[in-house]
Amino acid sequence: MAGKLIVFEGTDGSGKSTQFQRCCQALQAQGRTFRTIRYPRYEAESSALVRMYLGGAFGSHPDDVNAYAASTFFAVDRYAGYKEEWGSYYEAGGLMVMDRYTTSNAVHQAAKLPEGEREGFFHWLFDLEYNRMGLPRPHQVIWLDMPTHLAVVNLRSREAATHTQADIHEVDTGYLTACAQAAAQAAQLFGWQRIPCVNEQGQLRTIEEIHQEIMQHI
Repeated sequence: MAGKLIVFEGTDGSGKSTQFQRCCQALQAQGRTFRTIRYPRYEAESSALVRMYLGGAFGSHPDDVNAYAASTFFAVDRYAGYKEEWGSYYEAGGLMVMDRYTTSNAVHQAAKLPEGEREGFFHWLFDLEYNRMGLPRPHQVIWLDMPTHLAVVNLRSREAATHTQADIHEVDTGYLTACAQAAAQAAQLFGWQRIPCVNEQGQLRTIEEIHQEIMQHI
């Protein structure tokens, strides 16, 4: 009997990785048994095309590789991860908590398309990975809804603190805005759990406030 799959999703700079870690710590404290995985698996051979794409080998702008082609780069890495790392555990009933999944292509690749074409892309993407490739569908998607202008501030702060260079997704503010719009569209269509990262006054919520809301849903 298959297990359960919980996915953390959000645009770059949304605080997704922080909340993913906080959730895992909370589950451990509760004595829950689970496994985690982060996609893309940058250290794995199966992510070679992902690394080339994000590093600008195929063009310096996200639109230089169309949404459908780029999606296959990430899908191959997810398939390899499923076969190599977590598929047997999940199929035996295990709980998987994931930092990004197929849903990330719905956010980052659909952003390259006009709004009217995105729903068709979503259905193509989910058919490719869940039906044709045989990857399991997530049971719950936690979507961190962060306004783009605040996400950009977080990204630039992270780059300065870690002395890392932004990839072609992270450096393009217009693209990040389109990602937020695509995420909102996908969330509405497919029932993702929206977690607002700002309060009604437009102020950034604390990490703890966001964490507590997430755990209420999980």
